[in-house]
Amino acid sequence: MISALAEAVMSVLMASLRLLILPLRAPMLLLLAGIAVYEGLHWGLSGPAIVIGGGQVAAPGVEGMDADILYHVFWSIDCLHALLVVVVCTMPELLMRRLSELMAASRVVTLVLTLLLVTVGGLYLLHLKVLGNMLILASAVLLARLDLARLRIVPPAQNLALAFATVVLLGAAAGRWLAAVV
Repeated sequence: MISALAEAVMSVLMASLRLLILPLRAPMLLLLAGIAVYEGLHWGLSGPAIVIGGGQVAAPGVEGMDADILYHVFWSIDCLHALLVVVVCTMPELLMRRLSELMAASRVVTLVLTLLLVTVGGLYLLHLKVLGNMLILASAVLLARLDLARLRIVPPAQNLALAFATVVLLGAAAGRWLAAVV
């Protein structure tokens, strides 16, 4: 009984050790975390740029709005963008399969859906000037996936998306904290 308990404890310790040295074996995970911190720092420093003295917002037509609330809304939107990038880049086969099934229904649906996605998505990203940041984050996520695949570590897509989303959001929160300290 004691040997079974010792064996279970050793198994847990070895699994924890493998998890702790994973960033050393797959350095693109460290790159992903670094880019997430940079993005959070960028979001944290660019947020106060819309604020002028007295807590007012430097945007026309929004004079009475509380700048702190607007800052948190922008932070939430940036986090949603990051989550969307992580989900699309970690589960492309699942998303593309569903989209293919929908588009296989009709050529008209295919054309309308493609035009809608490209036009609305492109205009949205260009208008918000986040296209560059999202492309950098997407590249980091895809490189981290590739690095894990090189090590033959292929968890289910949902688990990988959750792990990458955790790394990205914690890194962005650390960057935002750094921006507040600076």
